[in-house]
Amino acid sequence: MKTCLIVDDSKIVRKVVRRIVEPLGFNILEAENGREAVDQTRANTVDVIILDWNMPVMDGMECMKEIRADATIHQPKIIFCTTENEFSKIQMAIMNGADEYVMKPFDETIIAGKMVQLGIIDEAH
Repeated sequence: MKTCLIVDDSKIVRKVVRRIVEPLGFNILEAENGREAVDQTRANTVDVIILDWNMPVMDGMECMKEIRADATIHQPKIIFCTTENEFSKIQMAIMNGADEYVMKPFDETIIAGKMVQLGIIDEAH
């Protein structure tokens, strides 16, 4: 079973994403900031991270850079999921290692569609 790490400082957002992703056949891990996410990624084999940008302790960009720079970590697909909608921010995320970018608010179709595009799940879901 593939593992999805949901990283958001909002418990409600984590719950919503869990309800979308769990039925797609994922084991779910959660983190409420980037530091917890890096620790989770080091401790577990994570296939995909759904990552918020604006969080306390360590934001999503710092988190992604640390994960991408660590050769000991199994490199997961990273989907940024955020309210940041400026083109320059989207470009910065992609240039620093994000595989996809999703705007809040999102729904099941958007998340599942990105996972299909990245080859994480097949279209049968």
